[in-house]
Amino acid sequence: MMKIQNNVTEFVLLGLTQDPQKRKVVFVVFSVFYLLTILGNLLIVVTIKSSPTTLGSPMYYFLSYLSLADACFSTTTAPRLIVDSVSKNQTISFNDCMTQVFAAHFFGCMEIFLLVLMAYDRYVAICKPLHYSNIISRRVCVILVFSAWAGSCIHSTAQIFLALSLPFCGPNLIDHYFCDLQPLLRLACTDTFVVNILIISNSGVICMVSFTLLMISYIVILYSLRNQSSEGKRKALSTCTSHIIVVIIFFVPCIFIYTRPPTTFPIDKLVSVFYTIGTPLLNPLIYTLRNKDVKDAMRKLWKNIRGT
Repeated sequence: MMKIQNNVTEFVLLGLTQDPQKRKVVFVVFSVFYLLTILGNLLIVVTIKSSPTTLGSPMYYFLSYLSLADACFSTTTAPRLIVDSVSKNQTISFNDCMTQVFAAHFFGCMEIFLLVLMAYDRYVAICKPLHYSNIISRRVCVILVFSAWAGSCIHSTAQIFLALSLPFCGPNLIDHYFCDLQPLLRLACTDTFVVNILIISNSGVICMVSFTLLMISYIVILYSLRNQSSEGKRKALSTCTSHIIVVIIFFVPCIFIYTRPPTTFPIDKLVSVFYTIGTPLLNPLIYTLRNKDVKDAMRKLWKNIRGT
């Protein structure tokens, strides 16, 4: 991997705000958000792993990996935002910046692929229930998750190649709270038209195609529910509604950021907060508060812990 020669060895992340009082608020609020995100997602992983009988279906297998990806995705951005909000030194080295670009896109793409897999799982379970166990077997689940990891690695590697192809001559102020290609494009001392097209054809297309497939799959699922019993409709709608909420909260901000020219809007950083910090925080709440099986398994896990 060849790095373009440039004069910049570190960047300065300006964060969400430069106001001292607001930065204290950012520290407190996002510290709480991050702590809840990690605890909530790890609780889901532990609950699913400790309840193979109740939560042994493929849907929960995918959910455990989604929660793991959420915890890692939030960790790529939130800790630095929290530390920088109370630190005078908001610099990040060039190599650390590139590492953050890779990690953010790896776990973000992993979340996208897992949401697609979960939608596929629900489609087969509701539309082809008699063939469900054959189509979504444990071996198939393992292959699908491995493919998602591999696809995410390919995507993030491509992003890194694009980032390393950019020459930086100064300034080095990134008007954002984490390193990403869009803010970096504005600092590059070269024409970034081609690179931006490649970003759109990579990140933008993944977001758009995945979002379209997800919406189509849920439309098909909801249409097929007309033949289900009242109890079947209620349970399927509860699960699908949770998925749709997550999909909209995650994909709409991603599409807004990655499918447009490298222009700056005042709302960009707030939009990024939704999919980098907001979605990983909301996923545990959405998948537990609307899921009776997960809540029952958590109560059982808590009783077992108290019993020991």
